[in-house]
Amino acid sequence: MKNIFQSIKQRFSQPFRGALPPSEAPRQQLWLWSLSLGRHVSLTLLLPPTSKTQQKYGILIFNDGQDFDRLSLPQTLTALYEKNKFSQPFVTVGIHADGNRMSEYGTASQADYAGRGDKAKNHTQFIVRELLPFLRQQYPCETDPRKVVIAGFSLGGLSAFDVAWANAETFGKVGVFSGSLWWRSRAFTAAAPDADRIMHQIVSQSAKQVGLEFWFEAGTNDEKDDRNDNGIIDAIDDTLDLIKILHQKGYSESDVRYVEVKDGEHNPDTWGKIMPDFLQWAFGKH
Repeated sequence: MKNIFQSIKQRFSQPFRGALPPSEAPRQQLWLWSLSLGRHVSLTLLLPPTSKTQQKYGILIFNDGQDFDRLSLPQTLTALYEKNKFSQPFVTVGIHADGNRMSEYGTASQADYAGRGDKAKNHTQFIVRELLPFLRQQYPCETDPRKVVIAGFSLGGLSAFDVAWANAETFGKVGVFSGSLWWRSRAFTAAAPDADRIMHQIVSQSAKQVGLEFWFEAGTNDEKDDRNDNGIIDAIDDTLDLIKILHQKGYSESDVRYVEVKDGEHNPDTWGKIMPDFLQWAFGKH
């Protein structure tokens, strides 16, 4: 790991100790060299307010961290901290896609039928082998997987689910906002409209990943497509089908939370509005 850390363009050795700005969570921007991806990865870190306790930080990782401002995430975090909604402080880390989404996001075990997601395995390795060790070197962060959460939006949501499912010893919770759960191993055919969905197949064919909890969101206006003509848009259908498989695997109702946003669309505005629900599910006082 030493070589990874020596390649950081900008680094900081101590957690944030200053006063909390009035309008948003304190922020750090940095580049982290990834051996797995063979490139510098841009990161946004939103740090918790100063605390007198010695409590360790939880970790929340988002794909598509370049959208934090469009999501109003810094302001949302600050408001929830001020209302004392969290059980512990946590570091929020946004991984910027930087034009590599269609290659690095997807399912690590295989690309989709069009060859997209060919570097999803490298993305997973970056998170597990490089990013998490870096965070724990820089901050007093948790190693308990129950306090380590990953989430994402659209294709980034599919990626987040895949990373968590394959690394349940590392992550305890995963959030999927309007996930691209349609991701297919073969091109669509009208004869089998719901066949070949990669994530559904992965979960169906593998053992229950003990300890994982799941949060899903879908908006009723996420899209217009209804490939199987059942009156339910694909974004909701794919999400509910995956949840059904999870329950068949033995996950209880309390292990899976599904939030359907009336008139919700496939954009950061909708995801930002439902964000407080996710953040309190992930790190709230239960």
